Amino acid sequence: MKAEDVIVILDCGSQYTQLIARRIREQHVFSEILPWDAPMEEIRSRNPKGIVISGSPKSVLSQGAPTISDELFDLGVPILGICYGMQLLSHLLGGKVAKVELAEYGRAKIEVLDLNAAIFRGLPKEFYVWMSHGDTVVELPPGARVLAKSESGLIAAMAFTEKPIFGLQFHPEVAHTEHGIEILRNFLFEVCHCDQTWNLGDWVEEQVKQISQTVGDGKVISALSGGVDSTVAAVLTQRAVGNRLYCVFVNTGLLRLDEAENVLSVYRNELKLNVRYVDASEEFLKALKGVTDPEEKRKAVGRTFIEVFEREAEKVGDAKWLLQGTLYPDVIESGRQGKGASVIKTHHNVGGLPEEMKLKLIEPLKDLFKDEVRAIGSILGIPRSILRRHPFPGPGLSVRCLGEVTPEKLELLRRADAVFIEELDVAGYYEKVWQAFCVLLPVRSVGVTGDERTYGYTVALRAVESLDGMTADWAYLDRELLDKVARRICNEIPGINRVVLDVTSKPPATIEWE
Repeated sequence: MKAEDVIVILDCGSQYTQLIARRIREQHVFSEILPWDAPMEEIRSRNPKGIVISGSPKSVLSQGAPTISDELFDLGVPILGICYGMQLLSHLLGGKVAKVELAEYGRAKIEVLDLNAAIFRGLPKEFYVWMSHGDTVVELPPGARVLAKSESGLIAAMAFTEKPIFGLQFHPEVAHTEHGIEILRNFLFEVCHCDQTWNLGDWVEEQVKQISQTVGDGKVISALSGGVDSTVAAVLTQRAVGNRLYCVFVNTGLLRLDEAENVLSVYRNELKLNVRYVDASEEFLKALKGVTDPEEKRKAVGRTFIEVFEREAEKVGDAKWLLQGTLYPDVIESGRQGKGASVIKTHHNVGGLPEEMKLKLIEPLKDLFKDEVRAIGSILGIPRSILRRHPFPGPGLSVRCLGEVTPEKLELLRRADAVFIEELDVAGYYEKVWQAFCVLLPVRSVGVTGDERTYGYTVALRAVESLDGMTADWAYLDRELLDKVARRICNEIPGINRVVLDVTSKPPATIEWE
């Protein structure tokens, strides 16, 4: 990157690590994530202006827990430990960490004891933060002082008097923490003295160069899905390799209503991409026959996905690279980022790939979030009709059709989903929510239509609000809108006689049901 100032984030396995990186990048300071056990020479090579140590699902008291080298303290740069990171700093520097009798999870009020401390400069004395810890610092290391305490009396923040080392027991990177951005800004600009030298325009230029250098004179086959991610990845790569990009749009049989026709028109007529259409719906449905487990569905789609593209690559002739629009939330939920990260669910373009592949992968967006990708798409001139589309899972409707996937159930789901999205758009809600869709449940119930008994399927409506897909709240939709959607689905789609609303946030649920 051209950015002169870099913040290195050492990932101890937290699901929020990339949120830290994103929040820092939002301040136009480049950040890079390295695993907690990255060699010191690798960390030094970044010439960081500061170090952030992430949270972790582990305990510093457990054997084999993530740790850092003592040499890190010799770099002479500021260090900020978040949650587990604060406990780790205390543990390594002579303090004491213990399990708390009553763990702090969720919203909690803290009191700042030292408003002159650099990271709390300009903030109120009391505000609410987001806690998520079972261990706590019970005895500070020599040379450290308490900066803030929680309502329960636990240490919420600490700092060293003679060294630029800070610890926060809460998560400033999540939206639930009041003044979290100000705290990170204070660390970046008051403590690390960073300059704002990074922006997405620079990222585009550098990524185009990097793709060009990686691919050389080779051919790239692009896995287009019709969504924002694969489209941005394709247009970005087209800038790097020109006519050596061969796009393939696969009809998996798991797409939404009329999706293939609509996106092909945009690709060919507006973006001028060279797109080959492949109808592989029978292959995907065959691979999914009898499969009901969500993980197995994702892996079955992933295996078939690669098989189809390798076959198409042979038709292109001497294609060596496969382009995918993998985003960072896909990577971390699949447990691929950072030692100790837990697997939430396998994404077909991350964990569903076979170990032996004929094609090498290019994933230029793998360190970005959805809103960043949309911003890049705008820079690249991609039409709004693509950029405004809600996220759509790689395995398509297979993970929204719970239980075994059949053509008949997919048709019911497509039609119900189309009604929901159409009414959201008409009512002005489509662009207000992060994601909305229908789920066909493996549940049938008794109903009555035209004075006759029916025994139909149940559809769940899912609509969420989110900033980045890492956390989400269910969206409050107008009652009249919900009523209209439910009536239309039950009246217009024989086979469905019940509609329910999912009002679960993430966490504890994920956005998708499978």
